[in-house]
Formats: sequence, structure tokens, C-alpha cells
Amino acid sequence: MLRAAHIGTRRPRFAHRATLRRSLRLLGSFKFEQTDPAVFYGGLAVDTSQLVRDFYSDLTGRALRGTTVLDVGGGPGYFAEEFAREGARYIPVEPDPSEMHAAGLSVPGAVRGSGMALPFRNDAVDICISSNVAEHVPQPWVMADEMMRVTRPGGLMILSYTVWCGPFGGHETGPWHYLGGEYAARRYLRRTGKEPKNRFGKSLFSVSAADGLKWARAVPEDVEILAIFPRYHPRWAWWLVRVPALRELLVSNLVVVATKRAPATGQNAATSQRSAVELPATPESA
Repeated sequence: MLRAAHIGTRRPRFAHRATLRRSLRLLGSFKFEQTDPAVFYGGLAVDTSQLVRDFYSDLTGRALRGTTVLDVGGGPGYFAEEFAREGARYIPVEPDPSEMHAAGLSVPGAVRGSGMALPFRNDAVDICISSNVAEHVPQPWVMADEMMRVTRPGGLMILSYTVWCGPFGGHETGPWHYLGGEYAARRYLRRTGKEPKNRFGKSLFSVSAADGLKWARAVPEDVEILAIFPRYHPRWAWWLVRVPALRELLVSNLVVVATKRAPATGQNAATSQRSAVELPATPESA
């Protein structure tokens, strides 16, 4: 069972932004993801910077100014301008050079590399984020482990990904992905005469909400899960994460927020809590 996703006993300040109006605005922008990516990713960039700013402030009591933000799967760097406004140093990591230059953007310090083997030392950055990328990675939980590895103790990790059985799980091939990813891809090719950008089994994979909860349950002792919630839902619908079958169909995008504790010593090590939230049951743990 999951208590309201929160840090300690306080509701996260981001919950106050999670209104129905915000949900409708974000969901409405999905229709531009293929035809006018700047519209979709521009709005998502604003929302992402607010998400990161709020959780980092809850965690540290500080603003983003002076922090280093690593964006795993950052593509051409749509989020760069928003984090620059916050005074943060923004570093996108992207394995595909065509994606890095797709929008004609140039981000100083952009790195070509795989999220499953990040080319950064341990404890390198203040904040590590990934938005709508895990479903495009064959080993998303290796990527999540890598994100935690490069996040410094006391820093913030936010992983947000599209749930396969949700309405947007098939991306441009949906809703036919409910009949199978390969079927949806073939149908898209027949209908449009071109391969989908997100090809099932190659650049799009089936990732469930239960997978994210399972990873959260298995994190090492120095990792603390701060919050788990559906990204595009208003605050009053966050309870959907608690219901096993329903969350796969309706959560759409799951957010996992975590931090890495500083090494505990003496009595602190014996009394330290495993997690700040009580995680909902998964099929494996029920």
C-alpha cells in the first residue's frame, strides 16, 4: 500500500502544480510530438524544470542555481534553455548523433554516450534526470542504476517513463500496440508507407509500472525512494499507482524520485530508514 507520495511527512510542493488544467495541457501537446516536436518538448521542458526544482528544493532547501543537471537521453537539448534560466549547468547525454542534431540545437557540453553505461565517474552530478527515455532502452533498469551511480550523495534522481499498457505506450503506433508491438509497427508501415520512428523491439520496448516499483523495492541501502506517482495526472488521481491492473492501463507515465544517502555511521546506520515512502504491492510482492 502506498501512502500519498511524499518526502518524509510533507506533501511535495510539486503536488500543488499537479492540477487538472496542467494534465489537459500536457496531454493535449502529445499530438504535436511527431509533427512539431518543439511545441511538445517545449512545454515538457517547462514542466520538467518545475518538477526538478520543486523536488530539489524539498530535498535540500536550495534552488537549482549552481547545480549540475545530467539529462540521460536528452536528445537535441530541448530542456537546456529552461535549466539555464534556473542557473543550472545542463548536460544532455544521447547515444544517437542524429537525435543530438535533430532540432538544429547546439548545447555546450553535450555528451554522446549510452544511458546503460554513462561516461561519468561515480557521484559526479547534483541531479540526474531522464524523461520519456526508459521505454526506448533495452535494459532500462541498468540505466536507472547508472543514474543513481553518477548522482552524488544528497543529490536527486528523477526517472520518468511511458508505461507500455497505457494509452501512449505504442507512441505513434498506438493504440494498436494493445494487439502487440510488432503488429502495431507493421500496421503503421502499411498505413503510412514508412517505418515508425519508434520501432518495437529496436527502439521501443514494453516497460510496465510494476517494473518501476520492483526496481524501487530492490534499491541498495544507500538509495532512498522519495516519491512515485503518475506524471500527467492531477494530484487527486495519484492513488492509481496503488492498484496493480489499473495502474498499467491508466498511469500512462510513471515518475520515480530518489536520492542517495551519505554514508551512515554508528547509531545512524542502525536506525536509518529504508525508504521515505511505503511502496505499493507488485505482483511479485503481493
